[in-house]
Amino acid sequence: MKAYAKNIRISPKKLGVVASIVRSMDAKKALDLLRFMPKKGARVLYKVLQSAVANAEHNDMQRLEDLQIGELVVHKGVVYRRGQPISRGRSHAILKRTSNIRLELFVK
Repeated sequence: MKAYAKNIRISPKKLGVVASIVRSMDAKKALDLLRFMPKKGARVLYKVLQSAVANAEHNDMQRLEDLQIGELVVHKGVVYRRGQPISRGRSHAILKRTSNIRLELFVK
């Protein structure tokens, strides 16, 4: 029972803060917590966790109450490189970082 999200436009550092809170939590409790957490990373992880739960219920006939987050990994995705023009014809680099999420559930 897995779910993936790739090239999400949030830095892995910001997403890792939310991921460390819900790691190895019950799926139902994590969904409730993420739903009301005031962070962008919480909204993203909520969708991924919801997808993993739907996969478990539909494909493996599992119940939400029996599921627990087994593995939640946040990796660095591609980095969009932009530039900010400055004086003398030079520019500063702007790095727009993305994240990849891999979430795996298991039955308690």
